Amino acid sequence: MVRYAKIKSTFRLPIVILNCTMMFRLVRSRLHASRVILSAALAVFLLAPTGGYAQSITVEDESLEEPSDLEELDDFPDQSDAFDDLRPLAQDGTILSVSGGQRLMQQAQTAVSSQDYTTAQSRLQEARQVFNQLSNFYQQLASSFSGVDTRITDDLRAQALETAQMRDQATYQLALVHRAQNQPELAVPLLIQIIRSQQPTRQLGQQAYQQLFELGFVNSPYPRDQSGGSTTISPTTR
Repeated sequence: MVRYAKIKSTFRLPIVILNCTMMFRLVRSRLHASRVILSAALAVFLLAPTGGYAQSITVEDESLEEPSDLEELDDFPDQSDAFDDLRPLAQDGTILSVSGGQRLMQQAQTAVSSQDYTTAQSRLQEARQVFNQLSNFYQQLASSFSGVDTRITDDLRAQALETAQMRDQATYQLALVHRAQNQPELAVPLLIQIIRSQQPTRQLGQQAYQQLFELGFVNSPYPRDQSGGSTTISPTTR
């Protein structure tokens, strides 16, 4: 029995080694199979989003090209000129515009020709207010664009000066209407406003000062080489 047990124990060790070897090979084969499956799955995972990612880059590239298309449109700035006549303030019936103020001036001139000084006074006051508002608005916009866009700033300042000149013309005509109505007390403040705006060195400023001289508000003529002759009192004097 002892000998049999020894023999049995002698053959058990190789069997255990053989079993371990087989199990190791089985585990290794399964690991290899799992590695192949994992590699295939990883390849599928990596290849699947490639097309979508490339497509998103293409879309982004197309969006980056859009500014160049807009820059090409800038080469045709005159296209906006076709819509100028459609703008509300460019219409003839608009009051808050240069054409609206000029229309009021023409109506006042017609009233003066008919010696309808009441209507002329009303139209000139309205024209003066329109030109004054336009000049102030353009000046405010010019101040806002100062240091931002030189071209727009210069354009707005030119419009402010132009409408200010028209305002002073309307004011001068209104002062002449007051003088024609024998209302010098209403004409004097308007004439002084013109001189402050135009300065005495400009033609309209000199005409306003001449009216003050003829009304007796000032004693010294200007310019001094002036003969002192009286200017016409007609409201059409410019």
